[in-house]
Amino acid sequence: MYVLEFWHYILNCCPVFGDHYNQSGLIHAFILDGKGYATELGWDDINSWEPEQGIIWLHFDYSADNARKWILENSRIDDIAANYLIAEDTRPRTTFIDDSILMALRGVNLNPGSEPEDMVSIRIWVNKHQIITTRNRVILSAGDIAKSFETGKGPKTSGDFITILTGKLISRMENTIEELEERAFELEEKVISSGSHILRAELSAIRRETIMLRRYLAPQREALLKLCSEKVSWLNDSYCFRIRESTDQLIRYIEDLDSIKDKASVTQEELVNQLTEQMNTRMYLLSLVAAIFLPLGFFTGLLGVNVGGIPGAENKLGFSLFILFIALITLIQILFFKKKSGFDAFLLRKILTI
Repeated sequence: MYVLEFWHYILNCCPVFGDHYNQSGLIHAFILDGKGYATELGWDDINSWEPEQGIIWLHFDYSADNARKWILENSRIDDIAANYLIAEDTRPRTTFIDDSILMALRGVNLNPGSEPEDMVSIRIWVNKHQIITTRNRVILSAGDIAKSFETGKGPKTSGDFITILTGKLISRMENTIEELEERAFELEEKVISSGSHILRAELSAIRRETIMLRRYLAPQREALLKLCSEKVSWLNDSYCFRIRESTDQLIRYIEDLDSIKDKASVTQEELVNQLTEQMNTRMYLLSLVAAIFLPLGFFTGLLGVNVGGIPGAENKLGFSLFILFIALITLIQILFFKKKSGFDAFLLRKILTI
């Protein structure tokens, strides 16, 4: 799958394969024949196109000056729509203008070296006779549609184009969301088994990716729901049914993202609780150690002062008696803590290994 997507990326981006959009901004230009095939056009052809020739699909890189100029001056579309097609920042939306539709959709970024949650956008102007799409970064779904004309499986009408494009954009999200879900499950198992603080960064990364994906998928759901809320002459009930199926799939992905986010949050809380419990145990252990050695330190400090009159200083058994005294004091403290605060053999072993 990734090899195929990388190949599409090369076809769409690399000048070696004959793509001239880096200079002109025109990525694809086709006239649909209504049977699944299409005739490819160049700049001169699109300037002389008339609706009687068939449905035209133009796909531009809006960052190119030639593309921006053509859209603003020669596209013969509404000025508001023309400016929106070349806008830098967009949010998923659907707007009806007479018998035309202006849309902005997003897809996961599957381009090599990119992060999936850094979503790519495509702007669409479509009516019965004309389809104009623009993008800045590569949209693999648009490349798929262009390639489908070679085998006669391309869109036949404007409604068919919208249906296929939305379906492909949404279906490409599946692997990314499944991978996120799998990572969340794996981290949950690791937290339960180990509780390592190193996992906190991974959990934070999953939550960040989930939030960024959902940020655009939620408004995209509303845009697709609105797409069939109003009637246009060229978008019939059959197309609307297929669009609703894609929308249902998108809603399921959004619900999966919510589930992943909740799971990551619960797992992170569990990790924090485990780390807090470990910290409390260690602090309790250190407190016991300090409580045991505090009186011992007092006696050793008192008898270690360099003045006359220290008891036992002249007695050969003085040091041995002092050691026995220290051991007795330690034993009394251990018995006291065992009775009062649950001091047990496990804590004793911990203290002895410090």
